Amino acid sequence: MNKDIEKILVTEQELNIIAKKLAKQITEDYAGKKLLIVGVLKGSIYFFTDLSRYIELPCNIDFIQASSYGAGTTTSGTIKIIKDISDDLSGFDVLLVEDILDTGRTLKHIKDMIAKRNPNSIAVVTLLDKPARREVDIYADYIGVDVPNAFVVGYGLDYNQYYRNLPYIGILKEEVYKNN
Repeated sequence: MNKDIEKILVTEQELNIIAKKLAKQITEDYAGKKLLIVGVLKGSIYFFTDLSRYIELPCNIDFIQASSYGAGTTTSGTIKIIKDISDDLSGFDVLLVEDILDTGRTLKHIKDMIAKRNPNSIAVVTLLDKPARREVDIYADYIGVDVPNAFVVGYGLDYNQYYRNLPYIGILKEEVYKNN
């Protein structure tokens, strides 16, 4: 375990089980549909990769990158689209892949933006759900696991661009980010 991690919440093995379980449900739910899986960068990259490998359907993939955090631990409230989806969404059933559903502000912004582009449907799959911090009315259609109101990193989630490469989800020690 990394010295900056207080506690491991979800192990590497559990992450793999979660990805397989969600992919199985998504495969069933999207059978016969024109699926476009959209990863919300950068945090979802590991989850997106594992999940998409286990979805047993033909599908397109794309990415969107939005930011509202910068180098801090709380959202700035201003959402900036850094990389937009390049595909025409008409006729697609869009599945947004998120690492964590926290305040919900960024995801709601993205979902509202996509809705204006005429997809057949929009759904959300999130690896982690943190309902204690929700500030807007949004939910995920598929949830890997609920997490407590703590600052979590690993498996794509970061603090100041670090810790993404940890193979598990852990709680970051407060002293790491408290004085920054």
